[in-house]
Amino acid sequence: MNHEEESRPLLAESQRSEEEDRSEQDAYLDKVKNGKLYLATFAAVLGPLSFGFVLGFSSPAIPDLQRTTDQRLRLTVEEASWFGSVVTIGAGLGGLFGGWIVEKIGRKLSLMFCALPFIFGFTIIIAAQSHWMLYMGRVLTGLASGVTSLVVPLYISEMAHERVRGTMGSCVQLMVVTGIMGAYIAGLFLDWRWLAITCSIPPTLMLVFMCFMPETPRYLISRGKRREAEEALRFLRGPNAPAEWECAKIEEASQNEEANFSLADLKDPGVYKPLWIGIMMMLLQQFTGINAIMFYAENIFEQAHFENGSVATVIVAATQVFFTAVAALIMDRAGRKVLLILSGAAMCLSEALFGVYFKLSVMKQTNSSQVSALMGAQGTVGEEAHPDLAWLALASMGIFIAGFALGWGPTPWLVMSEIFPTRVRGPGSAVCVLTNWTCAFIVTKSFQSLMDLITSAGTFWMFSVLCALNVIFTIFFVPETKGKTLEEIQAHFKGTRSR
Repeated sequence: MNHEEESRPLLAESQRSEEEDRSEQDAYLDKVKNGKLYLATFAAVLGPLSFGFVLGFSSPAIPDLQRTTDQRLRLTVEEASWFGSVVTIGAGLGGLFGGWIVEKIGRKLSLMFCALPFIFGFTIIIAAQSHWMLYMGRVLTGLASGVTSLVVPLYISEMAHERVRGTMGSCVQLMVVTGIMGAYIAGLFLDWRWLAITCSIPPTLMLVFMCFMPETPRYLISRGKRREAEEALRFLRGPNAPAEWECAKIEEASQNEEANFSLADLKDPGVYKPLWIGIMMMLLQQFTGINAIMFYAENIFEQAHFENGSVATVIVAATQVFFTAVAALIMDRAGRKVLLILSGAAMCLSEALFGVYFKLSVMKQTNSSQVSALMGAQGTVGEEAHPDLAWLALASMGIFIAGFALGWGPTPWLVMSEIFPTRVRGPGSAVCVLTNWTCAFIVTKSFQSLMDLITSAGTFWMFSVLCALNVIFTIFFVPETKGKTLEEIQAHFKGTRSR
């Protein structure tokens, strides 16, 4: 009883201190002007836009290269497969390289550096005289994409304050899907060389614009550059906000951290907890089956009597852009966990319906075909549905794309950029990016084998179960980071209070 009476004043004092800190933070943020923060974010997200153009480039370019009269460049089916997938090899290497370079030369210079392999890669593709030049160009643009997917979320999260960090961070995925859609649309009108020239414009603009943007204040303080950090904050927060106050808060938090990351830090709950969450989110994002759905998109539209598959892919990309934009607008209001849960539930439902669609397709073929035809159709990508079932496939795909874009598309990248301590942000993010690209490669390469082994319906039901696991994981393990400073998020993992 005496112990409880003694603890009450301490608890009350702690609560008063938190309220004072929050009121100071709110008073500070009320004076902040976001104009130049938006400008810096725009310059940075030209990187994900470039990344999207890389991903979207292969879809319209491959048919052109398969029809070209130049025998040195004409692609067979196998060569086209390598042309499309070799990007993931470069991206995996880029994720590892990005984790090192972002700590060595900083966030800003890393972004400027990764513009170069984007530009050089597309230049090699434009000038290609052989298959190997095409592959080399794709590897280089993949390398740049891997670095970009790591550095841009970190740059934005370390620049933005908690009121807009969710919206700004969600712009990364928004610009990726915008780039994919841009490549699809441009591919309707341009051949593959002119498309490559078009794709090289965003990274060139990024290189130019980033010259005028600041380094992040947290990186500068971690390198002992207090004066430069204050100048960066004045640029990002406007003339009315007392940048010295925020700089002092960041510096106070950084003093409690070791300067460099070491393997011994893996015993620290402030390191191993966010690392585990980041890895699992990247793994679960890919095991939603997003690549499987996109693989089927053109085939499903054809079954629904859309004659032009290229236009259909533009419609799919536009749907992704719209719902990713919605996610960006509501991220700082709804919160990360709510969107992840809704997203996982929507994808779980849609992929269960996809399984029903393919199961009914096979049943209808059973009733209208001979046994030999059935045995040939079972488990193949080319399963044809009865026209009456086209609405079910289209509805399932629409729900899935909307669900993925609202939550599990943008949010894992945003959360990854928020949860790591400054000293671990580079290597921790590198492990997460490598996990993402490795899982993407595994899902893509094993998809056809799964279809043969457990049929189309079984494959999508398996993905549906995995999406249900996404929801469970989010509920019990993913922290809500909405409205919290990066220092408060780190204190949550350590089990202490941010001061």
